[in-house]
Amino acid sequence: MALRVRPAGVRARRLTQAAATAGHGHWDGVLPDATMLAEWPQDALQPTGCWLTSLPTATPPAELVRLAKIRWRIEHDYRELKHGLGLDHFEGRSWAGWHHHVTLVTAAHVFLTEQRTRSW
Repeated sequence: MALRVRPAGVRARRLTQAAATAGHGHWDGVLPDATMLAEWPQDALQPTGCWLTSLPTATPPAELVRLAKIRWRIEHDYRELKHGLGLDHFEGRSWAGWHHHVTLVTAAHVFLTEQRTRSW
């Protein structure tokens, strides 16, 4: 189920003097509309999952569901990067060393993903 909602419960923050003089105006505390996606199985008494998004209203519900459920894939990939490919094994002290390490780990992940999804 997808509904357009206006989030509530966030207090209005005051703009700094610099922001107000820069022409940004004063924020009235009203948050913009958002789309709420709820996962509510037919046999359940209440929703089992809920997501809030600011994607355009024309986004199809199937795309909203796909994006909401992709979190598992992202967490799986991050766990594979850390534990399987050594993303968390860097012990250097330079930005260049860290950058090289992350680049090689990412390249290894791309290679493994390509091999896993390749049809032989």
